[in-house]
Amino acid sequence: MAQMEFFDLSDRYACLDAKKDPLVEINSVVPWEEFRPLLEQVWRKPEAERKSRAGRKPMDAVLMFKALVLSALYNLSDDQVEYQIKDRLSFIRFLGLGLGDRVPDAKTVWLYREALAQAGKMEELFKLFDRHLARQGYIARGGQILDASIVPVPRNHNTREENAAIKGGEEPEGWENKPAKRSQKDVDARWTKKHGKNHYGYKNHVNVDRKHKLIRRYHVSDAALHDSQAVEALLMRGNTASGVWADAAYRSEEIEAKLKARGLTSRIHRKGKRGKTLTERAKQSNRTKSSVRVRVEHVFGAQANDMGGTLVRTIGLVRAKAKIGMKNLAYNIRRLGQLRRLNPFPA
Repeated sequence: MAQMEFFDLSDRYACLDAKKDPLVEINSVVPWEEFRPLLEQVWRKPEAERKSRAGRKPMDAVLMFKALVLSALYNLSDDQVEYQIKDRLSFIRFLGLGLGDRVPDAKTVWLYREALAQAGKMEELFKLFDRHLARQGYIARGGQILDASIVPVPRNHNTREENAAIKGGEEPEGWENKPAKRSQKDVDARWTKKHGKNHYGYKNHVNVDRKHKLIRRYHVSDAALHDSQAVEALLMRGNTASGVWADAAYRSEEIEAKLKARGLTSRIHRKGKRGKTLTERAKQSNRTKSSVRVRVEHVFGAQANDMGGTLVRTIGLVRAKAKIGMKNLAYNIRRLGQLRRLNPFPA
């Protein structure tokens, strides 16, 4: 087999450009270097704490962050991130690597994500990019749409007694002597029921602006938390319109009062009561609200379908927050590319 030469590689990249490589678009709209100071706070020790300059040099902070973005964009496991970077020219070019350059292995990808998770920096990275969106003209417009999506995790096979202990905040009997077993058990994820089906995992609560369909706020919880309990963490003041859309699960006197106190207008669906169905007028009002609220479903649909699914393979709430937060950030990065393509000069 003939060895690939420089011009062969150039021709391959030209073919990718002709096919509208989406990673080229993403590279052009994201100010990657703005993330560097925050990333290096987590991943690089201060000069005074470094014992020696010997040994293999650490991977570049921005390169590793881009590898985590790739993982979120395509829902890849750490092993798959390593394999796909080695295998795909589009990934190599996205990371700014040459064919002979060192590629981050699966363990390195895991360590960098773990450092971000334990430092709790994912929300700061998300807000940093949100400020970039505002500078580009994509400020939150048209009102806020609230919703939540269940994020599945691999199911634990526990006994009833073990589940009862976990739910009570205690460690099940016998686990303290089995550290290997304990390390594989997610004691933060919870069961919930939706549309008659049981689901196990976490919830991704989001606030999406009506105009651009960008995620502006998010909150990660276990799956058992009721959607309405995350409203306080999701509401924002910076939207140009006062309307707040959500499904009937969010409607209560308490939430209506909170919205009024903030000067926000409730567009939350009305719900019937036992023995008292909705009037035709209320049903028509709900249908009108649905035409706006449905925009949030496009966000969850993009994450579940276009971005390879939402399954989280990590264990524990801290890691789930980092993983789901990165998925939300990757969605916004991808969405910015789409918006710039549709309208390079936002009003």
